[in-house]
Order: sequence, then C-alpha cells, then structure tokens
Amino acid sequence: MVERLKEMWQDARQMRDERGLTLVELLVVVVILGIIAAISVIAVGNLIENSRKDAQVANAKQLVNAAKLYVSSESVTPSASGVSLYYVGDTASTGGNVLTNYIDEMKDPMNNDAPYADAYVTVTKTGNKYGYAVTMKSTKSGASNYFTTDATPTRAELP
Repeated sequence: MVERLKEMWQDARQMRDERGLTLVELLVVVVILGIIAAISVIAVGNLIENSRKDAQVANAKQLVNAAKLYVSSESVTPSASGVSLYYVGDTASTGGNVLTNYIDEMKDPMNNDAPYADAYVTVTKTGNKYGYAVTMKSTKSGASNYFTTDATPTRAELP
C-alpha cells in the first residue's frame, strides 16, 4: 500500500513538472502562422490577376475565331488595308456588329465583367494569307486598349 502511494505521489509530481507552452513559444507559433497567411494572400491575388489576363486573351481568340467564321461564311474578301468586323461599338459604318451572331456573350474581365466599349477584328489579306488584328477597348474611364496590333497577343502585353 505504501508502494502504491509512493507511485501516485511520483506520478503527481511528474505531472506538476510538465509545463504547457510558454508565452514565447506561443508568440513564435502565431508569427509563423501570420507569415504563412501573408504569403498565401499574395499568391491568391496573383492567381486572380493571371486568370483575368487569361480570360482577356481567350476573348481575343474568340473574336478572331468569330471573324474567321464570318469571313468564310459570308464570302468576305478583305483588301490589303483591311475590313473591320465589329462585335460591339460599331457606328453602322461597316455594316453593324456582325460578330454578335457568332459570339453569345463576351465581357471585360479587367472591368468587373462590364461590356466592352469597342471590340472588333480588322481582317487584312496579303497575297493568300489573312491577317487578324484584335482591338478591345474597356468602358472604364482612363483604361487602355487591351489589344491593338497583334492577333495573338501574350499575357505579358496586358495591363
């Protein structure tokens, strides 16, 4: 019985000697978690921006594909100076917004999915080759044009 009491006394003493986390250890854990959170917020922000740029490039490719369909189905023969085929923004000087028949809906990912002010493709023909130059303008005041010279822009060219 005395042995048993000694064992219980030693167990109780051992439990008293084991301490929890100190304040310094707790602060270190909080700081590490804060650093991890800050890094993840920056990474998520970059992912969102890159996805917007990818959506903008996809819209430009969609305009080019619609222009190719229009040119082939309507037997349009552009000159060397080119013909502009509008999705939105035409003042009816070139036949109206003809690409709306080929694209259901296209929104500006850089402007909270607002519609574009101007979106058109200029089709040129040099010899036997067709060229497609995309122009997309935002409705946001002070915004720049997204594409103006190249039919196949890269993400780095976006603002």
